Amino acid sequence: MLTDDEIIDLFRDMETDRVERKRNLHAVRDRILQAICAFSNDLPNHRRPGVVFVGQEDNGTCSGTDIDDQLLQAIGGMRSDGQILPFPIMSVRRMEIDGCTVAAITVAPSAHPPVRYNGRTWIRVGPRRAAATLAEEKILEEKQIWKNLTFDYRACGTATVDDLNLARFEEEYVPAATSRDIQRADDRETIQKLKALRMVTPQGAATNASVLLLGQNCVAHINGAYIQFVRYNGLEMTDEIVDQKEIHGTVPDQVRALESLLRINIRTAASIGGGARTESSDYPLRALEQICRNAILHRNYDSSTMPVKIHWYANRIEIINPGGLYGEVTPENIFSNVTAYRNPLLAEGMKNLGIVERFGVGLKIARADLAKNGNPELEFQFEPNITMFVVRSAQ
Repeated sequence: MLTDDEIIDLFRDMETDRVERKRNLHAVRDRILQAICAFSNDLPNHRRPGVVFVGQEDNGTCSGTDIDDQLLQAIGGMRSDGQILPFPIMSVRRMEIDGCTVAAITVAPSAHPPVRYNGRTWIRVGPRRAAATLAEEKILEEKQIWKNLTFDYRACGTATVDDLNLARFEEEYVPAATSRDIQRADDRETIQKLKALRMVTPQGAATNASVLLLGQNCVAHINGAYIQFVRYNGLEMTDEIVDQKEIHGTVPDQVRALESLLRINIRTAASIGGGARTESSDYPLRALEQICRNAILHRNYDSSTMPVKIHWYANRIEIINPGGLYGEVTPENIFSNVTAYRNPLLAEGMKNLGIVERFGVGLKIARADLAKNGNPELEFQFEPNITMFVVRSAQ
């Protein structure tokens, strides 16, 4: 990112277009997010990070804002709350410069522009920060760096644009991923929209993410891209199988079909006492949904042909996905909002389509719902190539 001296120089420089100054967080949170988006896009092509100083007035004086840990955590949470996609590369720290305490938000240029905040692309050129025009979006598309990419960004070797459901892309994905004013003014051909949303490479090849999100036959191109559901009438895999299904289709369709299946299999008991009826379930639905979405999103689609497996026993459910913990995520911090994405473009697509509401909190929600429902603590097992969560019944 930047050294302390470089940040101090930017703090003092009133002419640079690599700085935005905000007196506090809460009154202008929306503008701070716009600024982070704009610095990520780096339309002027500085190829250097920009900085948002919270606690500094536009004229360079100190606003006197209290830069406490709660504020720093709130700013840090902006990175992965799903409002800015793809995820910005940013850091935040408290600094004292010339007697003024500020939060310095350092934002690096993205390798995958255009970056959007709530579906709208923001840019900064000189003193201007504004929503990008279609022409400016085109410039950003041409800046994409298609090397050292995660699997979902790379071209799918066996699929072409003809293997994608383009009607679904136009009718569902474009409205979900872009703002209404962009849609009204957008007369580009479908292939240009696919490029703008990173569903195809600049050369026009379908990406692996587009196959997972829009493919007409995902498993034909990505072998393990399905879910295996097995319910046993006992405690072991050798016991009688009472239900078995393979769930295919796009990742969004798989998630919806699996969650319908989970709902059907949850057992709810009713009791009447004191004139009141109470119900209790062996598993809370939302907890299972969160754990399963986590498995589908974070699995290894690249080098494993194993599906996501849901094994439902008489006393527990095992949710298994290929791929160990990724990036900076460890067994010690996995429940602490630490996020690293093996499949960031797939994550972006799932967020756009409303399948994921917020990033980094799914497992925390699951643990809270399990405790509230009376289930034992969520168990987990992390291996180099496998991740497994075990949910035990409350009944």
